[in-house]
Amino acid sequence: MPRILIIDDDKDICLVLSKFLTKNNYDVDAAYKGEEGLKLLRASRYNLVLCDYRLPDLTGVEMLRKIKLLQSDVAVVIITGYSDVRTAVETFRYGANDYVTKPLYPDELLVTIRETIAKNEKKAVNGESNDTAQDPRKPKSLASSSFFIVGKSIQSQTVQKYIELIAPSDMSVIINGETGTGKEFVAQSVHKFSKRSDKPFVAIDCGALPKELAGSELFGHVKGAFTGAVNDKQGSFEVADTGTIFLDEVGNLSYENQVKLLRVIQERRIKRIGATRDTPIDVRIIAATNEDLIKSVKEGRFREDLYHRLNEFKIQLSPLRERKEDIVIFANYFLEKSNQALHKNVQSFSPEVIEQLTNYYWHGNLRELNNVIKRSVLLTMGDVVQMDSLPQEIIQANNSMPAPGVSIEDNVGLLKSIAGSAERQAIIDILEKVNYNKSKAAELLKIDRKTLYNKLKLYSINA
Repeated sequence: MPRILIIDDDKDICLVLSKFLTKNNYDVDAAYKGEEGLKLLRASRYNLVLCDYRLPDLTGVEMLRKIKLLQSDVAVVIITGYSDVRTAVETFRYGANDYVTKPLYPDELLVTIRETIAKNEKKAVNGESNDTAQDPRKPKSLASSSFFIVGKSIQSQTVQKYIELIAPSDMSVIINGETGTGKEFVAQSVHKFSKRSDKPFVAIDCGALPKELAGSELFGHVKGAFTGAVNDKQGSFEVADTGTIFLDEVGNLSYENQVKLLRVIQERRIKRIGATRDTPIDVRIIAATNEDLIKSVKEGRFREDLYHRLNEFKIQLSPLRERKEDIVIFANYFLEKSNQALHKNVQSFSPEVIEQLTNYYWHGNLRELNNVIKRSVLLTMGDVVQMDSLPQEIIQANNSMPAPGVSIEDNVGLLKSIAGSAERQAIIDILEKVNYNKSKAAELLKIDRKTLYNKLKLYSINA
């Protein structure tokens, strides 16, 4: 049964439409304020939202932004008493599928609803859109790399609320979280629902930038500025002009480039290496780090003034192990992604596998979960992922968890196993960042090449 959400401050309209649509085989919820409607959208999925343009707490455009942030592919029909073209154009710009004018005629509205839902479902089938009102625990057709999945944990809902609040502004944002928690996806979501959404989004991994080339990559250079500079080159800030630049692992920038970045933020101008004049830019900055930047400031490794310039708003991402309610949601999302990538049709996980996934520590967070699901889908011959498709280290780690009441002293082996697993994941992450350049990896890990090779052998890392 298709689900419809009505958001209108006129309770009589809500009551009449609810009864009428229920008789026509629709499952209907109603809300009298914008925030009430958004709360329902966070809890359930809908095929269509019927939303009044003028609500007591939010305008139609504000509602459209927030609705599309929560459920990007839900169909939206705007109810308005202002049937001029400007209103229609404005709502279409922000994602409305159609609009109807008051007074409402139920039979005409029913035709509009049926046509809108049918068109939206057709788009989803043709790959023009993502999810269409399915159980969030078992998403279908959600494999777009730019799709941002919202978990149901308190931590995930808080992050989603922060994204809604900060996206429309131009404030700089710091996203903090462990490796693999989805910092870039959050940054993309902030950009997608900002007024810069149709402008460039440029992501830079500061941890992978060679120290001597970081200035050129970020700010550009002119021909002849240094050996090898045979042409003028735009830096990432120029490429991102009018849009958003995402500086991942910003704590790895050298002190010299921190100074340059501070100047860019203060003056909204960049100077290419070797240039004699500045270039004005208009860029929103989103930075991310898995470090404690406040600690880095105290230790003198990161400029305090730059930290405060970047930290106009902070979003903290919790590790996956602290939000177990989200694990199955993301596992199902990665299942669909893996099916598409591997041309398979695995439908679900066995209860035993669900238990293993939920209880595992997930040192590498979403990235590790994604890899495990992809491997499991590859090994699954039937419709359901079974225990024999899971990596042994997950099963062994779960089996070796201490029983209630057992002291830490009795589990020294377990602690070593956990530490080893975390170190293994850290090495893999660094190798991926530097494109498997072992010299650079050893430098970033602050160990010599011989030690790195010994650890690669110890942890059976083929690189």
